[in-house]
Amino acid sequence: MEKQLSFLIEIDKLKNVIRKSPLIDRSRRENSAEHSWHLALYALVLSGEANVGVNIDRVIRMLLLHDIVEIDAGDHPIHESNNSEHQRELELNAARRIFGLLPSEQAKEFMDLWLEFESGESDDAVFAKSLDRFQPLIHNVETGGGTWVDADVTQQQVKERYGRPISAGSASMWRVAEELVDNHFD
Repeated sequence: MEKQLSFLIEIDKLKNVIRKSPLIDRSRRENSAEHSWHLALYALVLSGEANVGVNIDRVIRMLLLHDIVEIDAGDHPIHESNNSEHQRELELNAARRIFGLLPSEQAKEFMDLWLEFESGESDDAVFAKSLDRFQPLIHNVETGGGTWVDADVTQQQVKERYGRPISAGSASMWRVAEELVDNHFD
């Protein structure tokens, strides 16, 4: 339990990673811990929207773990250009360090889930990634453009950056999202 408590204390730092996305009430920007919690609820509520059957417990676990690496590697929004290879290396090193705080069996389990999410190949990971794009899209629509305005993102760029990942996990979520995007830009 000592190692587990060390991990739990360490991941409290995720509350200090401030994302670009504002809260829907626009009072402030959300932090990465709030984003992960919100995504877990999106998964729970929208589990029936997945294109194929998924293990929602695994999806939720991936979503709760996926951004923990931001404690070391920081948040890198979709609309900012960065060296993606360097970012992947930073995140992998962060995952090794942070999950390495846990007992070895649990560290391996969490690392495997994180790697599965990152690779985005399993049905569970595809749906988790679709939610990871859907939630910020909803925030941007609900805040009058949010990060899209800040980054001067066009309607076409939104569709290119969000469409494939969302529709891969849920065609129905993409239909709703695309309509929201079209209405926002009109």
